[in-house]
Amino acid sequence: MVTAYTSIVARQDQVSSDLAGETVILDLKSGVYYGLNSVGASIWNLIQEPKTVNEVRDVLLAKYQVEPEQCDRDLKALLEELEAEGLIEVHNETAA
Repeated sequence: MVTAYTSIVARQDQVSSDLAGETVILDLKSGVYYGLNSVGASIWNLIQEPKTVNEVRDVLLAKYQVEPEQCDRDLKALLEELEAEGLIEVHNETAA
């Protein structure tokens, strides 16, 4: 389960490319392509290095006009989908 303190990072066994503000990801293990819209692409770019969900959320809130609750829901839903597809590594941590 993805929480505010979960550490996330894109897996290394894939390649991605920017296409006019959107991102296409190729999972090298399965050969499956995935597409992300511009917001998803922003998230993908942020998690090329390990970040907590809170860190990503804070960047999104500063960059986009979105209510914090909506941002939380959408971000966690996307991260859970990326995790289910094996595109990211998720490490649950406790609050500091």
